[in-house]
Amino acid sequence: MMEAFSEAFMQRALIAGLLVAAATSFFSPFVVQRRMAFLGSGLAHAAFGGVALGVFLGMSPLMVALPFTVVSALGIVAVQHRSLLDIDTAIGILFALAMALGIIFLALSPFYSRDAFTYLFGSLLALRASDVWLAAGVAGVTALLTPWWSAWAYASFDRELARADRVPVERHDYLLAAALAFIIVASIKVIGIILVSAFLVLPGAAARPLARRFSTFTILSVLIGVATTALGLYLSYRQNLPSGPVIILCQCAVLAGALLVGRYQR
Repeated sequence: MMEAFSEAFMQRALIAGLLVAAATSFFSPFVVQRRMAFLGSGLAHAAFGGVALGVFLGMSPLMVALPFTVVSALGIVAVQHRSLLDIDTAIGILFALAMALGIIFLALSPFYSRDAFTYLFGSLLALRASDVWLAAGVAGVTALLTPWWSAWAYASFDRELARADRVPVERHDYLLAAALAFIIVASIKVIGIILVSAFLVLPGAAARPLARRFSTFTILSVLIGVATTALGLYLSYRQNLPSGPVIILCQCAVLAGALLVGRYQR
């Protein structure tokens, strides 16, 4: 296995992939427990709209995508709290609107837009040193957000009890949505929109049947995300296959095994 990671491009892919996997998998239990999977996917596609707008304006795609996605995330939470519109409907509208605007911005852009499409599918095996540093930044920001883990976990299991305990649940909803938006935008440069959506759902879904406490839930999610990323990169190298889809298949295989184990335990 060490032979596969002797090449410099594989080392960069492994380091960046593990850092991003750890960060996104940390948030996966919240996405799964709160049934926010569609929100994660919607924000990922909103980020693509921001990337395309950045290309159209001739600016840094990530610098434009970040406020674009954060505002979208906060808007969705506001709709959830204060509107009669169903949350899934709001996310579906955002999903369609962001993709439509993104494609139009790219069509109208006078700049070469090939890089914009790499944000859709990622390029783990073509990362540069700067991308590894970006992944380290994603992991660092996630580490800084860990003090809010307990409040998020409390509200994820019982919102009413958390409110009764004077936890500012709505404020934490906005903070969690903004954190998700940041992690998604920063990660898509490394692993792409498709893979970041999977990382926000599959590790947590696989960990849930195996955990009885939210702390165990989170730890298992991170371990699954990290392990399947390393395994997927290795298998993709050995079989000469695209790394992203192989990682997703590894995560799906672990999820299937976890569901079987959880059913046997019950």
